Amino acid sequence: MSSSTSLIYKIVSEHEWVAAEAEGRFIGSAVDIDDGFIHFSTAEQAPETAERHFAGRKGLLLVAVEAEALGEALKWEPSRGGALFPHLYDVLSVAAVARVDPLPLDDSGAHVFPSHVTDGVES
Repeated sequence: MSSSTSLIYKIVSEHEWVAAEAEGRFIGSAVDIDDGFIHFSTAEQAPETAERHFAGRKGLLLVAVEAEALGEALKWEPSRGGALFPHLYDVLSVAAVARVDPLPLDDSGAHVFPSHVTDGVES
């Protein structure tokens, strides 16, 4: 886990997030529900997550969450290549969300991350 930032990121569809905002909480996407926790990524991990799991998908949002606001329900567990990923074993309160940004595609079909995510991240 990077100590330089306390933000973690969730990639969601716009319709999933609109529903979450209306309810005040996000219970997770289908894969989260199946796995029993909400998958998050660090700023360093998010681009690969987008490429692996959301390639070419339009209508996505990048939800930034303060990790500390999630308390003990947030666990850092090994996943891709043994790297530690943040997993939330609870619903996500929209009150814990720091910001929501669009995650558009560029001309090649790759997701374009906001500069506040990519600044300082080695490529």
